[in-house]
Amino acid sequence: MKVVTLGVHVLDVLVRPVEAIPEGQGATLVEDIRMTAAGTAGGTALTLAKLGASVSSAGAIGSDPTGDMLVQLLGAAGIDTRFLVRRTDTPTSASVLPIRPNGDRPSLHLLGANITYGPDDVPWDALAEATHLHLGGPELIGADTATRILSYAKEHGTTTSVDLLAPGALGSFEQIESLLPFVDHMLPNEDQVLGFTGEDDLLKGARKLLAAGAGLAAVTRGADGALLVTPEGTEKVPAFAIDVVDTTGCGDAFSAGFVRGMGLGRTPYEAAVLGSAAAALVAQGLGSDHGDFDLTTADTFAAAHKPR
Repeated sequence: MKVVTLGVHVLDVLVRPVEAIPEGQGATLVEDIRMTAAGTAGGTALTLAKLGASVSSAGAIGSDPTGDMLVQLLGAAGIDTRFLVRRTDTPTSASVLPIRPNGDRPSLHLLGANITYGPDDVPWDALAEATHLHLGGPELIGADTATRILSYAKEHGTTTSVDLLAPGALGSFEQIESLLPFVDHMLPNEDQVLGFTGEDDLLKGARKLLAAGAGLAAVTRGADGALLVTPEGTEKVPAFAIDVVDTTGCGDAFSAGFVRGMGLGRTPYEAAVLGSAAAALVAQGLGSDHGDFDLTTADTFAAAHKPR
């Protein structure tokens, strides 16, 4: 399976555990501080590579030490980074994530170069040669650019998936409507479905995505698992019962597992189970890159662990 993960790339700096920010110039000791590659493209690339896909990443980052570190981390994970364009006038996107003891993750985020990505940056030949394109954060590059990218991929026989980045409160249907006819797998979270569709019911929102052209919707719901909506019907996919350390990257890991499962010819439900297993494995440590696992490990985990 040859995948291009295109879109949002972020360098995460994670600190754990953080119950509160010290006042003034106070200080407190923590157990761990880590830097990882992340984002709806970068984080998904990490898990796809673990699950055995051949992965190339495409997006915009800065020509700064943050960008150097991001490229190094992706490369060390076996990801082809030659399609990452480097900006000289815009910094690399980055986040500082103070992880709470229960795994929640508020964030301090620098938007950075992600929003500067445009048609002139797209590796069109690589999209045509790929078996799958995963576009993470289309709302950041604009509906017109995202639609052009996805339609080109479909014209060349490449299957497609999309995950969103913005919280639902910042979303609108106009930001995604034009690209939906070119999306095989829509992979948002529950909040995004409600916010971007303007619906107050999750199933209605997911069906609105399909009615506008998406092939299916696999909607993540945190500890409640996922809701799979296809033209054939609706299925609930449970999350696995684990001790959560950090939820950073869990949505990206689910996307990667789902995409890999579909690429292997599994049913959408089976692919969603693989996605849930990958998310559970990532959630047991700090950062999007947590876990020394592969496809066999993830399948074994899914078979051996009970759902919530």
